[in-house]
Amino acid sequence: MNQFDPRIYLFTAGHFATDWAQSAIPALLPYFIATCHLSYQDAGTLIFANILLSSLCQPIFGYYADRVSKPWFAPLGPVISGLSIAILPFTTNYWVIFACCMFSGLGSSIFHPEAARMVNGLAGDHKGKALGTFSVGGNAGFAVGPALAGFCAYVFDIHGLVLFGIVNVTVALLLHSKLPAIQTDIRQNRIEEVKSHPHLALTNDWSSFGRLAITIFARSTGFATCNAFIPLYWIYVLGASASSGSLALTILFTLGAFVTYFGGILSDRIGFVRILRLAFMLMIPAMLLLVNSPTVPIATAALIPAAFALFAPYSAIVVLGQSYLGKNIGFASGVTLGLSTTIGGVLSPFIGRAADLWGIQTALQILWIVPIFAAIAAFTLRTPPVLVQKKK
Repeated sequence: MNQFDPRIYLFTAGHFATDWAQSAIPALLPYFIATCHLSYQDAGTLIFANILLSSLCQPIFGYYADRVSKPWFAPLGPVISGLSIAILPFTTNYWVIFACCMFSGLGSSIFHPEAARMVNGLAGDHKGKALGTFSVGGNAGFAVGPALAGFCAYVFDIHGLVLFGIVNVTVALLLHSKLPAIQTDIRQNRIEEVKSHPHLALTNDWSSFGRLAITIFARSTGFATCNAFIPLYWIYVLGASASSGSLALTILFTLGAFVTYFGGILSDRIGFVRILRLAFMLMIPAMLLLVNSPTVPIATAALIPAAFALFAPYSAIVVLGQSYLGKNIGFASGVTLGLSTTIGGVLSPFIGRAADLWGIQTALQILWIVPIFAAIAAFTLRTPPVLVQKKK
């Protein structure tokens, strides 16, 4: 319980495989716009397709995982996500592309709740570090996915996207082979945790979780909007190339991978609620600068504080959610871990429509407006008793 379990890295790899497939889609939007003659609204609708099943299903799969655990969901998710991207080079039909984007999101919704529940079970007293390590896989995937997808679409050959399927199936097989031993140890860890903290009863604090949901939606809006529209912003507002737009996403998510890991460790040390407040206070000016930058160098520099604001609270949101809903960790994981990167995508078609009407830069002002409400909500939250007692 006091040792950091290295098998968490297996779930980190699964998180990478799931999210690098999801992140490939925004980087491919300029390709689809050129090939299929799409409007911004059509392109935004592909992002909506990607998050539709994910947003609807993640809480459902999480609720289900609390009652009847299905460990094999963890390797199944990366398989579905990876194969969905591997199909894209072989079609130019908009509705087939739409379906692939949707099933990529379904793979994400299957993976996140079950994987996060098992990581929580392996974490012991290192929940911030464990969730930070696990989350790094997703952020690394979001960093590498756009770069590889952009390379295949604009430099190499679009058929190179089949690599997503090959890698994801390989990772899934490795993860699946270790599941029986992991499940046995999780059950033993639960028994030891009850013995170590017999005075702690698992409870659900829905009021605090509801206020946390405001921060989840705000972070997700920033994450999904940046993921979908930064390449287009770089190309059509800043005058950069398509590959530069993909590179901007890679920079953001590479920074995010480091920030997520150290944000988890820092949360263990100074507190999860404090990290949440700091991040959203920073997000307001960081996003204001990013979407009003006059040149590519200034916009690129703005990615640094934007990355901290977006990714530092990731582990804190998950741990707080799991602590507020101690009786429903799977459901909390589905909402916090999954929806914190997807639910904001429901706004993508509307942001795309606003971009068609008034321009991308005007539409992206939402990136600094929404965090104002999240910052207010963060200051109403308190550290859950279960985390206070374990600190002692």
